[in-house]
Amino acid sequence: MSKVLLFGGGGCHDFKAICPVLKNQMEKAGMTVEYVAEDFGALLPDNLAKFDTVAVYHTGGELPVDSKRGLVEWVAAGGGFAGVHSAADSFKGSPEYLAMIGGVFKAHPFTRDYLVSLVDEHHPVAEGIEGYTVKDWEKWPVFEYKVHDEQYLVEHDPRVTMLATTVFRGKLWPVSWVKPWGKGRVFYLALGHNVDACQNPFFEKMFVNGVRWASLPEPLEIPKDPRYAIS
Repeated sequence: MSKVLLFGGGGCHDFKAICPVLKNQMEKAGMTVEYVAEDFGALLPDNLAKFDTVAVYHTGGELPVDSKRGLVEWVAAGGGFAGVHSAADSFKGSPEYLAMIGGVFKAHPFTRDYLVSLVDEHHPVAEGIEGYTVKDWEKWPVFEYKVHDEQYLVEHDPRVTMLATTVFRGKLWPVSWVKPWGKGRVFYLALGHNVDACQNPFFEKMFVNGVRWASLPEPLEIPKDPRYAIS
């Protein structure tokens, strides 16, 4: 059973309403979750030692040096990290944190309906997510899902392994990826602007599976697959 530290905070997004939703989703999946808001002491090594994974729903702010070192070194030593939505728009004064998560928020258009495409339906994070199977002439299911959310445009490390993408003005943008950080595992999901967005079944499946995957103890080795690269 995974033990997860859920860390919330920051401005702009309603983390006080969203984090309880995330906590409930993880607990329904059998995880033990401790929720902490705006307490950077929770990211110090002695506290992190109690957990398998840190899940972050936070916007903006700066990481104190000791907390930054505690988090990034703990993940590198084999911990798990799951960043949601504005986790890529946080702690921008900490290049080590941004390198660990694998990307940084750039901008977003207005919140609206748009499509997300699952590009690796065989990855463990995609477990239980079914595509739409066309009945007659198509030979493969369609793994596309409509969401109503902020369409986060995130600049990313090209070495990440892409799991889901979206399109804005004709260009592919990442929605979810995984990557190693030392001996640890990192998962990121760009969805989740508000409570309604976090209650989308596609979001919940990806989020819960991503946290579970990040909690696995084995070091991660991901071969680069050019099919999923975004330039």
